[in-house]
Amino acid sequence: MPTTHPRYTVTDSGELHDMLDLAQRRWPEMRDRRLLLLRLAGVGADRVAAELDVGAARERRNQQQAALRRAIELVDVDVLLSDSAWR
Repeated sequence: MPTTHPRYTVTDSGELHDMLDLAQRRWPEMRDRRLLLLRLAGVGADRVAAELDVGAARERRNQQQAALRRAIELVDVDVLLSDSAWR
């Protein structure tokens, strides 16, 4: 089928062969190694997405902690807890 997208040619040998054998053990019902390769790629993509989500969550947490440290410098707690803050 004509396409403008890149095509990839891979050979079921070496490391790829070992990875597909491992995947075959995980999903024995899948006999077509081409489909097995696609499933393996999908699982890898899910793993990468999860790692990116963890990294993003860690970065958000770091930013929140920095903001809270900065808030301590900006807020006079004694004034805030007293009635004068609300007058």
